[in-house]
Amino acid sequence: MAMFDYFPNYVWNLSVSIAMASGAELGEIMDMCQPLLAKAEAGEDAGTPDFMREWMKVADKLVNLAAEDEAKGRLLSAGPKLQRAALYYLTAERMQAHGSENRLETFKKGIANFLKGTEYAGEDVTRMEIPYGEHTIPVLYTRAIGVEGPAPAVVYLNGLDSNKELLYWSRLPQELAKRGISTLCVDQPGTGESLRLQGMPAISTSEDWGTPVYEWLAARDDVDADRIGITGISLGGYYAPRVCANEPRFAAGAVWGANHNWAEVQQKRLKREGENPVPHYWQHVHWVFGAKDMDDFLEKAAGMHLNGQMEKIKVPFLVTHGAGDRQIALEYAHQSYDQLVNSPRRELKIFTDREGGVEHVGADNMSFGRSYIADWFAETLGGRLS
Repeated sequence: MAMFDYFPNYVWNLSVSIAMASGAELGEIMDMCQPLLAKAEAGEDAGTPDFMREWMKVADKLVNLAAEDEAKGRLLSAGPKLQRAALYYLTAERMQAHGSENRLETFKKGIANFLKGTEYAGEDVTRMEIPYGEHTIPVLYTRAIGVEGPAPAVVYLNGLDSNKELLYWSRLPQELAKRGISTLCVDQPGTGESLRLQGMPAISTSEDWGTPVYEWLAARDDVDADRIGITGISLGGYYAPRVCANEPRFAAGAVWGANHNWAEVQQKRLKREGENPVPHYWQHVHWVFGAKDMDDFLEKAAGMHLNGQMEKIKVPFLVTHGAGDRQIALEYAHQSYDQLVNSPRRELKIFTDREGGVEHVGADNMSFGRSYIADWFAETLGGRLS
């Protein structure tokens, strides 16, 4: 199965594929992408201001169309338009270089339209904040369906360049809810609102914020503290196992894309091996980690590996990976799985051409990953399979 391969560079195609999986309309995708085709020839970095301009144009139009619906009281029609506008704003923002003109303003538009759009559409998702030192960790909470009393729950972590809204649009929270499991999508330090609005950089010791997130969720009346799992997508494939290894109260774990040794991946990228997830890659990671230069970044990223961590995990754990992942090599999935020596139930699921989802985090087809992970948590946390 192939990823939507419209542009001559992987980075732009990845963003478009994720947008399509997140609810974009194909006609709108073509309206935004056709004017960009010639610009793409100059490379993924050079054309990103044009990318932002075209995507914002359609997002702005959708906001205006939604306002017309709203004026007539047609909120159920306005909601999906506002959500697509939010998706296009956040996709455009994600592609820009740090400090680009209008980047922060565009991000704020995306967040605002997401909240309004999901509210109008009647979707069960609530934005909350978890106290964390002098800051807060913004989260989106989706409740289990059809559960009386406290329900199991899953903490769902971002990757390097995603945000909690994209986690929600991956549809894993909706699949978990059907199975009687609540979901907490997290803008952990280094991602989403935590980075952009509070200036919290990424850290390698993810348990430092993972334990407060667990304790906040476990304290909720509608959550069963003994049945909380954790998962992560992309670089969340490093963060989630690290949290699970050092916070033994988590009952199960899974990764959507193994990220066993991200520090080593950076050395490979310096040699131009493997694909980058975003344009202006080095500028982006310096910002995410609060690094002043390349040496500072590499020092901060040096601890970003799971050797010596996976062995600490003593709960059921699932490792998934796409066979054709061009960013994070398949060998890292095997490394994570092989080191799960103390897990009472470990599993390795590699998505192949037979089903699809072979690209990084299943960007070619996310349906298989979200279903498989949702079923795993239903089995290990006590949810429903039918």
